[in-house]
Order: sequence, then C-alpha cells, then structure tokens
Amino acid sequence: MAEPLTGTLAEPLVEHLAEPLTEPLGARTRWAVRSWWLCAGMWMRSTMAYRASFALTLGASLVTHSLDFVVLVLMFRHTDQLGGWTLPELAFLYATATFALGIANLLVGSVDGLGARIVNGTLDTMLIRPAPALSQLCAERFSLRRLGRPIQALAVLVWSLATLDVTWTWDRVLLVPALLVCGCVIFGAIYVGGATVQFWWGEAKEIQNSVTYGGATLLHYPPTIFAKELVAGVVFGVPLAFVNWLPALHILGRPDPLGLPTAFQYASPLAAALCVAVAGLAWRAGLRAYRGTGS
Repeated sequence: MAEPLTGTLAEPLVEHLAEPLTEPLGARTRWAVRSWWLCAGMWMRSTMAYRASFALTLGASLVTHSLDFVVLVLMFRHTDQLGGWTLPELAFLYATATFALGIANLLVGSVDGLGARIVNGTLDTMLIRPAPALSQLCAERFSLRRLGRPIQALAVLVWSLATLDVTWTWDRVLLVPALLVCGCVIFGAIYVGGATVQFWWGEAKEIQNSVTYGGATLLHYPPTIFAKELVAGVVFGVPLAFVNWLPALHILGRPDPLGLPTAFQYASPLAAALCVAVAGLAWRAGLRAYRGTGS
C-alpha cells in the first residue's frame, strides 16, 4: 500500500502535479533540491524533538570519528615523516577527505538503501509520488548526527592550515575551498552511481561502501606510499585523487609521483562535473531497467 503524503511535504508536491513535465533542466534541478529539502526537513524536525538524545549522539559521533585521527597522531610518535610527508600535511589530507565524505554522506548517503527498497517493493511508492525518486531516497532518514564527521574534520583542517609551512599564494588559497566543494560532489556522485548498481545486483551495497569509505581511508595517506599503478587507478579510473591528492600536491608544494601535467592539479571541478554526469546517466539507466512489483 502506498504511503500517504501529509502536512507541509504533501502540499507543495501536490501543487507540482500541475506543472508541465517538460521543464528546463534548471527548473527540474530546483524542484529536485526543494523536494530533498522538504523530505529532509521532516526528519530534522523529528530529530530535534528529542534534543538531549541528538546532543548525545552527535557527541558520540564526534568522539568516534576523532579516533581515526588519533591513529595518525600515534603513528608520528615513532616517526617524523610518512612517505616524506609530515603530520600537518597528513592532517590536511585526512581533513579534506573526511570532510568531503562526511558532507556527501550527510546529504545523499541514504541512497544506499535503494537495494532494500527494491527488494521489499517500496521503491514503487516513491516512483508514483510527484517528486524525484532520487531526492526522496537521498533524504530518507536524514540524520543530523552525521554532522559529527565533517565537524571533526573541519577542526583538524583548521589545525593543519595553522601549522603547515606553506607560502600562501592566491591560487593555493582558492584551491582549498575548491577542493572541499569538488570533493563533496565527487563522493556524492560515487554514492549515487554506486547505489544504481543495486538496480541489477541487489547485494552491491558493500561494493559501494568499499569505494566511498575505503576510498576516503586511502586518501588519508600520501600517494607516495602506494604503488604507482594504484595512484593511476584513482586518477584515471575512479577519480578519487581529485578529491585531495592532486590539488594538495600544488598546495603543499609536493612533486607528483606520476609526473602528470600541472593542469591535473587544477582539474577537480572538471572531474566533479564528469562524475555527476556519469552518475546521472547511470541513475536514468537504472530507472529504465527497473521493473516494479506492482505494489
């Protein structure tokens, strides 16, 4: 049975039924974002109804995610450098990768529940609602406690920027916010693109997790400690290197282990745009291949 839409979410969705289906891309994008916001807003209001519980879970999340950085700090009690990189430089890699993953997980991480919805037939309910199914999936069970990861990462980033021995030119200054934004977009696209595999293979959630969470862990460490084949794989395959490795080489004044052209260090926006395009095409292909249960 389809789940009823009520309250503040239902009204704008019903109004949107009267709008033409052949809208410009910008209008469709705005409606998708608005639909996500309306769905996420319901979960946020539900969370904030129990403020003490929210504060405790957020605090626990901050402590838990901080342990990852503690591991790096403990490593440097026994060495001054790792792969030629110092602790502040590794902190920069850790913070940028963790922040990008955290924001992407906050905004679209719930999309990995697609397989469960396909199995139990409830995806059909989303498809008949007058709102984009992808927006609904991404906002489903939106949890503010996921803020713990990016908040902790920002604290580490501030410390690393204050500690790094870097000559801050205008391009290096601009690259920091650019890589943070592009990193969030790249991880978000990987979340969506990985989830679409579940249209054909319902048990693919762990594959997606290995790329997102595993990829973020990979980016915590300098590329100089990995084989060149692996580094090339995250440049020309799954473009995780554009999240922080390549722009960080320029920011920190480090040589490129692959000897790539300098343009690659500024190419994160292009990589992010390509990731979004591929994820969008994969999502549309998955929807076309999907056969509903009729429920």
